[in-house]
Amino acid sequence: MISIGNCSGFYGDRFSAMRDMLEGGRLDVLTGDYLAELTMLILGKDTLKDPSTGYAKTFLRQLADCLDLALQREVKIVSNAGGLNPAGLAKAIEALGTRAKVAYVDGDDLRGRIDSHPDALTANAYLGAFGIAHALESGADVVVTGRVTDASVVVGPAIAHHGWKRDSYDELAGAVVAGHVIECGTQATGGNFSGFMTMSPQARARPLGFPVAEIAADGSSTITKQDETGGAVTIDTVTAQLLYEIQGPHYLGPDVSTDLTSIRLSEAGIDRVAITGVTGTPPPATLKVAVNSVGGYRNSTEFVLTGPDIDAKAAWLRDQLDAELPIGPDYTWSTYRIPAPDSPTEEGAACILRLSARAADADAVGRALTAPAIELALASYPGFHVTAPPGRPAPFGIYKAAYVRRDRAAETVHLPDGSTYEVPAPLAYGEGVTARSAEKSRTSAEASHAADEQARRSTSLPSSRRELGALVYARSGDKGGDANLGLWVPQWRPDGAVDWLLDTVTPEWVRALLPEAADLAIDITPLPHLRGVNIVIHELLGEGVAASTRFDPQAKGLGEWARSRFVDMPTDLVPEESR
Repeated sequence: MISIGNCSGFYGDRFSAMRDMLEGGRLDVLTGDYLAELTMLILGKDTLKDPSTGYAKTFLRQLADCLDLALQREVKIVSNAGGLNPAGLAKAIEALGTRAKVAYVDGDDLRGRIDSHPDALTANAYLGAFGIAHALESGADVVVTGRVTDASVVVGPAIAHHGWKRDSYDELAGAVVAGHVIECGTQATGGNFSGFMTMSPQARARPLGFPVAEIAADGSSTITKQDETGGAVTIDTVTAQLLYEIQGPHYLGPDVSTDLTSIRLSEAGIDRVAITGVTGTPPPATLKVAVNSVGGYRNSTEFVLTGPDIDAKAAWLRDQLDAELPIGPDYTWSTYRIPAPDSPTEEGAACILRLSARAADADAVGRALTAPAIELALASYPGFHVTAPPGRPAPFGIYKAAYVRRDRAAETVHLPDGSTYEVPAPLAYGEGVTARSAEKSRTSAEASHAADEQARRSTSLPSSRRELGALVYARSGDKGGDANLGLWVPQWRPDGAVDWLLDTVTPEWVRALLPEAADLAIDITPLPHLRGVNIVIHELLGEGVAASTRFDPQAKGLGEWARSRFVDMPTDLVPEESR
């Protein structure tokens, strides 16, 4: 068994976490995930100013504080903090003056080599874990990489420890699941968790502990956290992370395709959840590439509407501005909520109406946008004011996913002795399984039976209209321009609620639940062993978080919005406290 901890889920996570984890208990390896689609864009902009940058500087500062401690405790460090410049980060770590042996993995950077995006600011293939494993097997104390899959920083150490081969598909898949659970840090221990109120006050009072995966030789694992830390590790907190950022029944990676329907979870003690039964097949023949391009400039102005006649005030303002704004930019007006009547505070009687604009030219969304808005200050609706002075246009990026043959990216390990090693290709390739819609994810007979059963329940049993959150938990996030939404029934709800959820969730039901998705393509993947479903809403976020003008550009609150919506559910399933 190998014990692998995580101390970062994003670039900007808790700085003290590396030291906390090193001092908190026994670990074999400490990992950190610093990269996301938006982070790659940020690092790309950094390199435009200074080509010697492009890596996560926070990680370097953490190592300056903690590397000697890691060496003393014989804990290996593995991170994707190298970003666009793993060689530069490795050199900077060596300059810290410790005795650490530093290796780095690159080959993911495909800038200028993607035919469909020749001028991309960043273009990085998602590499796998065998390069990391080779570096560790060769004696490296610290391994930094460019863009590998988030789980690879966990899978690589497991490969090195257990001696798995290229065709150890079930073992690799099990480690991928463990890596997926812990790669977002405290999201596995109660962060962003719909059921946070089920955690004890003591668990919520302390900083949430970062997760640890204990991975066995057969690929099974136990997710836990260090003693005396906040939060909790339960089947539901682990399920929340498993349903986050997936896009179908198969989790496609560069080393293995993981069957998410095979996952089994069970309690293994206090703050311990066992993951077993995971199966894998050969990986697809292509690599995914995250491509970021500079899309143009954007700007916005937020108007405050207060008191009565909100709709009329908003309509007058829009009519006035529509007549003055220049033709050309892409304009978006946000929606707003009518304030509650008779508010005891002015803020409670107010709402925000946001005007956003995007254009290729900064001037088109500079004073050309803000001047007409501000000039109305004394000539528009009563109570006119804005939340902040006019801002300057800011550049935005556009994210696209591309796919390339595996030979386009030469995964290369640079070892501490100066030698290099090119990671060989997989032994075999499997199908490129993609997300399936609800209609395609079951046989015709199963779909017909489910429809008949749903109709029977709806006609034969009394129903109640309640918040969806009375029965289910949710977790949501972004994958490029798509929004990912996981819904599941917590362990302490009856199994009948699982049947209801699996039978009820269809693309049409989701569109009714979330009207913003009314005209969008939706994929549904039932995951009965996780007591839930995964939903992908395509293009809800436009061209990705860096370009989106949506109120919640990363869809982080989408799941909680869904839980706040009222739906019809059988009365016998409605919890007593919700009736």
